[in-house]
Amino acid sequence: MERYICIHGHFYQPPRENPWLETIELQDSAYPYHDWNERITAEAYSPNATSRILDGKGWIVDIVNNYTKMSFNFGPTLLGWMEVNAPELYESVLEADRAAQARFSGHGSALAQAYNHMILPLANRRDKYTQILWGIRDFETRFGRAPEGMWLPETGVDLESLDLMAELGIRFTILAPHQARRVRPLSEDGWRELSGASIDTTMAYTLELPSGRNISLFFYDGSVSRAVAFEGLLSNGDSFAQRLLDRFSESSLPAQLVHLATDGETYGHHHRFGDMALAYATNYIESKNLARLTNYGEYLANYPPTHEVLVIDDTSWSCAHGVERWRSDCGCNSGGRPGWNQSWRTPLRKALDWLRDQLEIPFEQSAGLFLKDPWEARNEYIRVIMDRSSESVEEFFRDHAVRPLNEMEKTEVLKLLELQRHAMLMYTSCGWFFDDLSGIETIQIIQYAGRAVQLAEQMFGEGIEQGFVERLAEAKSNNVEYGDGHLIYKRFVKSAMVDLAKVGAHYAVSSLFEDYPERTQISCYTVDREDYRSLEAGRAKLALGRIKVTTEITRESANTVFCVLHFGDHNLKGGVREYSEEDGYEKLVQEATEAFNKGDLTETIRIMDHYFEASTYSIQTLFRDEQRKILDIILASTLADAEANYRRHYEYNAPLLRFLKDSDTPPPRALYTAAEFVLNVSLQRALAEEELNLQYVQNLLEEAKLVSIPLDTDSLEMALRRRSEGIAERLLLSPSELPILRELDLAIEISGLLPFKVNLRKIQNVCYDILRSFYPHRLQDASRGDPNAREWVELFGTTCERLSIFVAGTTEP
Repeated sequence: MERYICIHGHFYQPPRENPWLETIELQDSAYPYHDWNERITAEAYSPNATSRILDGKGWIVDIVNNYTKMSFNFGPTLLGWMEVNAPELYESVLEADRAAQARFSGHGSALAQAYNHMILPLANRRDKYTQILWGIRDFETRFGRAPEGMWLPETGVDLESLDLMAELGIRFTILAPHQARRVRPLSEDGWRELSGASIDTTMAYTLELPSGRNISLFFYDGSVSRAVAFEGLLSNGDSFAQRLLDRFSESSLPAQLVHLATDGETYGHHHRFGDMALAYATNYIESKNLARLTNYGEYLANYPPTHEVLVIDDTSWSCAHGVERWRSDCGCNSGGRPGWNQSWRTPLRKALDWLRDQLEIPFEQSAGLFLKDPWEARNEYIRVIMDRSSESVEEFFRDHAVRPLNEMEKTEVLKLLELQRHAMLMYTSCGWFFDDLSGIETIQIIQYAGRAVQLAEQMFGEGIEQGFVERLAEAKSNNVEYGDGHLIYKRFVKSAMVDLAKVGAHYAVSSLFEDYPERTQISCYTVDREDYRSLEAGRAKLALGRIKVTTEITRESANTVFCVLHFGDHNLKGGVREYSEEDGYEKLVQEATEAFNKGDLTETIRIMDHYFEASTYSIQTLFRDEQRKILDIILASTLADAEANYRRHYEYNAPLLRFLKDSDTPPPRALYTAAEFVLNVSLQRALAEEELNLQYVQNLLEEAKLVSIPLDTDSLEMALRRRSEGIAERLLLSPSELPILRELDLAIEISGLLPFKVNLRKIQNVCYDILRSFYPHRLQDASRGDPNAREWVELFGTTCERLSIFVAGTTEP
């Protein structure tokens, strides 16, 4: 009997992009990272592309790409983010699929996924079809081949979805064992009823569909999957490998497949170093020839189904009540909130269903004026989503427009299709998964709904928003502060809405703090400067200008005039309006300039009120990242004053603090706070200096230890990590440069002095790459007597030793 093992990881994050900016804004809850995508990439996705295999003493003996040895799917929206924000990782994922084709008889290991993780059994047929098709098209564009398999979001299954997948060429999917209803051998007529999760998971099955098509199904091993995800099995690579091997049994079958499926984030984010347990287990099993690693496509080709199965419709892997977690208060939640309920799920879904249905006929009617088949155009709109270049958009219109369209008509069509895109994004599953209506995932999907509402009211007239928020108000938050869905919409959606004027306001306000070129990019908007003038008087500053703002998404544009007055602190006032006539703008410039030059700020404000009326903005107008950046600039002088005061108190009282510590006397809070602030700021600054000073850092750490000062570990760790990564990147480009190697070695030495662990993964990756590529040549030069090469080899060996990388002949395994 042949023994096969397949490990599947479902790698997914919900789309987090601001619906109006098409970028992820700063998420403080992900600190010290910018956002949750960035954080989970650092904790799971990147580690799995460069996972360590250690020897018994903890030395790194190999760095491997786990994706080459496992089955996986990445959510399309996550891959879209990764392509821009983590391109090296993105390429590692694509390369893993190419390597898998070579390893597994021509079968890639990547699976497609229904596009934005909509729970398909709860969707209408049209949305199911588009979600499946978009997932396939996205996959084909990225991986350069047709997908054999597709991951169903939350393994939510129903016959209609499976039939559509089969229609579109999908050969198989993966389900939980409890989703199987009946089974029988293909050679027999009688069915065997299944209870619980009693199906034999070591083979593939076929399911005959209502259309006459069929699809193959794999049911993962629930016991091992559960142990990996929730029972700590990843704490030891040996135990993981043995648990997999123990699942094989005596059988008359020609082959057995032991396979498991979990969230990919299990390997690193949910379980730290889980990626290393995976790397160790697969290496151990493969190197000792204990079983053969495979993927689903290869196994299905070699061992077609011998049994037929029926599934239980409307079930999933993460809800014991079917798919109720995404539409009712079924009792499933993330825990930790006793007394809370999820009764908000039902009215939320009803409100979104109402909105979707309200948009259907107006969309058909409006789009039908321009497109041959509006719904077919929606299906093919994925081409534009993936490539918004002018060439791509024009090709789309050539294929789908009833006639050549002018620019205004093209904008109208793009807005209609964007409305439909957001009407699907609003069904992303995470909006219902967690505990409260006010969670960031739920607010995110309500924002997508808000974007659909905004577009609908622009094109179809008012009334849709009112009907939507009335229904949304039926959803009640457990958190009294947030009230209900209507209040959440007003607080987090209405205030976040962006139009071209607001982009103009952002440009105007931020122009006071940074110099823009004539053309600049602000998220998905292009701003062309036609005129700009600025004046300063003491701390006050006045800026006036005329710009053209264009969105790359719908090609809509507006000519805008602005005037913004900064009073020298966080207070400023700005006005923005559409530009219509040259004389009006020049008159504004003349009057505002004269008043400002006279030092009459009151008159300047009056002039602004006259020209802009209610269209005024403040620093709160800025988009979140820019707002934080500018507030940091504004706060810089205030913090400098505070630091000077704290430093004076600390330096004067430092001997007293040490005396109190030696006397076991608690120091006054004021003195302790000053010391904490000064020492942490000093360390931050020391780690950012152009030239690292080992002795100075040691002195600061010793002082902090002497008076028991807690360090800001997150900020300090991130500061040194990024500093070290920057040096390592320079070394990778110029590996022979001794000064860069010395600088890197010093940074790593300092990391070893800190009373907390610094993540040196990327530095290890660089040094391991240099060890395999450049080091052998340098070692050869050293053996020939080159003194520079000898010094380099010796220092590189020391650096690798600090990083626990085994170097033959210089470090002991």
